[in-house]
Amino acid sequence: MIDLKILREDPDRVRASQTARGDDPGLVDRVLDADSRRRSALTDYETRRAEQKTLGKQVAQAKGDEKADLLVRTKHVADQVKALQADASAAEEDLDRLLFQISNVVEDAPPGGEDDFVVLRTEGTPRDFAAEGFTPRDHLELGEGLRAIDTERGAKVSGARFYYLTGVGARLELALLNAAVDQAVEAGFTPVITPTLVKPEIMRGTGFLGKHADEVYRLEADDLYLVGTSEVALAGYHSDEILDLSDGPKRYAGWSACYRREAGSYGKDTRGIIRVHQFHKVEMFSYCRVEDAADEHQRLLAWEEQMLAKAGLPYRVIDTAAGDLGSSAARKFDCEAWLPTQERYLELTSTSNCATFQARRLGVRERTEVDGRSETRAVATLNGTLGTTRWIVAILENHQQADGSVVVPEGLRPYLGGLEVLEPVG
Repeated sequence: MIDLKILREDPDRVRASQTARGDDPGLVDRVLDADSRRRSALTDYETRRAEQKTLGKQVAQAKGDEKADLLVRTKHVADQVKALQADASAAEEDLDRLLFQISNVVEDAPPGGEDDFVVLRTEGTPRDFAAEGFTPRDHLELGEGLRAIDTERGAKVSGARFYYLTGVGARLELALLNAAVDQAVEAGFTPVITPTLVKPEIMRGTGFLGKHADEVYRLEADDLYLVGTSEVALAGYHSDEILDLSDGPKRYAGWSACYRREAGSYGKDTRGIIRVHQFHKVEMFSYCRVEDAADEHQRLLAWEEQMLAKAGLPYRVIDTAAGDLGSSAARKFDCEAWLPTQERYLELTSTSNCATFQARRLGVRERTEVDGRSETRAVATLNGTLGTTRWIVAILENHQQADGSVVVPEGLRPYLGGLEVLEPVG
């Protein structure tokens, strides 16, 4: 939820953000109108409520006909108070409903849509396989040769976009995720195994039940949602709490299975494990003061790049355009690894600064001092991917050899018992 104060004081900024995202800027005026109606209804209610209290005192002191008249009048005012309270509550609900439809206010993101990102930098040099004398295999062919990936049995058991990781495939995923957890712990994060089913208010609070709600799995019988990232459970961890951030951000690294319907991806990346319904991920999540959010965002990005270096992957960092941001993100950076067989970059990580958007919805606050008075305010929340199943795609393709074997990146070898090369299985 955006800050209503910002919307009142600078509606043009919010309209511009809505336009940049490709959302309806007219929603801003509907919110302002609802806010005006709510405030008017509250004023009427409070006026009549004050009158009701005054009449109550008068009734207590009156006698005879005067008391009878005051009682009649008091009943009439009480009926008005009840009706006005209902009007104020309805106006409040209408305002909340409209506010929840406005996406976070964009902060310095490039204008445009999905293809209008800005490349901030490129790290590493893609291999020249032609110079090495062989044509690279794609990750699925390599994975099948290593007996590491089995999509046929995944489809047999669960349907399209499911898979098994077996043997060195399972070990490679565990190595990657354990390396991510170790790095996070070294950086001061608290590791967390999170729930993968959450209540509607938590899913809604993080911004995942907006225009992309069709990507989320819902268990109707239990009214619970399967998370697509542990960001959801971690954002809800401190819901309706007041945090002490005097010693710096509260940082968590969540390990969870993740589930996505991929409803809008028909025909895209159907081969292998690039775009699947279920995967594992280690996600960084930070609660911090608003003033520290931009610097914290850069720190999360740096930690992501540290993991990419351990995996030995060439990659680029992009500044995502406003029209391609999720509803909760004010700004987002992606790290995309080079995919040799498709000669394109593939997103492996993203880190988003959500400012106070999620915290306002979920009631996560901190105490501050204003003019000598203790007050509470919303905190900022940020998230970033530190490792996920999809990384296996880039690792296999970038570190393959002509015979179908794959060199294990040095940064992951300690997590594979010192194994240096994954060999094909005859």
